[in-house]
Amino acid sequence: MKSFKLNFVVLSLTALIFNSCSHRVLDFTLISTKNVDLSKAAFFEKGKQRVNGEDKVHIIIFIPTGSVSIKEAVDKAIETTPGCVALLDGVIYTKFFWIPYIYGQTSATVEGTPLIDKSLTYVPSDIPAYGKMEIDKYGETKGIVKISSTEYYALKDKIAKDSKEIRFKNSLEMK
Repeated sequence: MKSFKLNFVVLSLTALIFNSCSHRVLDFTLISTKNVDLSKAAFFEKGKQRVNGEDKVHIIIFIPTGSVSIKEAVDKAIETTPGCVALLDGVIYTKFFWIPYIYGQTSATVEGTPLIDKSLTYVPSDIPAYGKMEIDKYGETKGIVKISSTEYYALKDKIAKDSKEIRFKNSLEMK
């Protein structure tokens, strides 16, 4: 009977020492910390894979090293996908564990499906060192053509020579 009580006390203390909690804080349909141009919402695309972001704070002895920010977790999740402006159909969790007077962590985790604005996506390797970009009247990119450095400088000189000096003077005088 003594060993049973001792085992029970040891097991209870172990469970108390290594405690942790996870709470589902919020389910959301749409969340963002960025400025979203809703006039282009018809052209947004839903991402194929769910993404997540986490903001974590450490607890040393019993002193936290900061405070958890759900905004930071949302920002990290959004920034994982190029062109992402918001998250869809997601959830926010808070997690906590603490080993008394030794170490602990508190974190906020955001998980959701990215909502992508294709006009904001670009891959740096797709942009040539020298190129000619065509833009429509709405500011949307029609295409990028790769050109050589000699073609670039020749085109630049042609544009500079074709520009009338009067235009520049008039634009400066209107100030």
